[in-house]
Amino acid sequence: MRLPIGSTDVSASGGTVTLIGRRGERWQDVSPHEMSLSSAVSLLETSGHDGAHLDPSFEDAVPSGGDDAPRFTSGQEILWRYGRYIEAARVVRDDARGLVVWIPSGSARLEPVPADGRRHRDVPLGERFRTPWVMAESTWTGPGILRVAPTGRPWSVWFFRRPDGGPAGAYVNLELPHRRIAGAAPGIFSRDLVLDVWIGAENPGTEDVWLKDADELAAVVEQGRFTAEQADAVRAIADHAGHGFIVPGAWPLDEAWELWSPDTGMDAPVPLPETAAVAAARQRSGRSSLEG
Repeated sequence: MRLPIGSTDVSASGGTVTLIGRRGERWQDVSPHEMSLSSAVSLLETSGHDGAHLDPSFEDAVPSGGDDAPRFTSGQEILWRYGRYIEAARVVRDDARGLVVWIPSGSARLEPVPADGRRHRDVPLGERFRTPWVMAESTWTGPGILRVAPTGRPWSVWFFRRPDGGPAGAYVNLELPHRRIAGAAPGIFSRDLVLDVWIGAENPGTEDVWLKDADELAAVVEQGRFTAEQADAVRAIADHAGHGFIVPGAWPLDEAWELWSPDTGMDAPVPLPETAAVAAARQRSGRSSLEG
């Protein structure tokens, strides 16, 4: 028997999740106020990138929907930057609808981690965004992952795989609309918005839809990263994603990306480029999530 809407659980990564709807049926709004998508993004972009991107090329990055936005070619290696995270990826397709990349297992990444050696999720929520951090170099573990960044939208969709290659579910990562850069280290810039949505792989057509990390969003308000109004804007973005493409199964959910498989060349691990900006990123640190 399927769980009723409103059921809660804990995700594999330790976050709180709430069942808020099902594909093809309905979406239970999570924002207490109606807010247009453009208004929500404007509230978050005002200071949303502050402290996230020290790469000087960020100043030259342009919105993904702009006429002057660079386009990437199939097979091209690019950087997917969201906040302080930097991940190496390979382009599958890039067109007016959006960017599709593949991150093979073993591809390089940089990420901020607690300076005392704990995992991010092991730090109690009440201190998680006040904890000193350093950058750590690692690789993408487990099966490769396909990501889609719809042009101009404040989210990306990550198609996870099981070890046997079958679909494990789709993760809707709420984030600021992407900006693009060409040059020696081409790629995209974004900023994570904490709240996310998980779409299960079971019951195709009526998959369970879970809201993830609502408690973490409340914590970032308490700890000063977002204002209460900005947190409401994040919730409004979740509602726009839910009504706009998750429940109706619109693009990119209607293109069977969960079944796409890379060829041998596409599946080779992607390294980080040896640029001055990446070298500087390796040395970053801060006394809290608001510093460094």
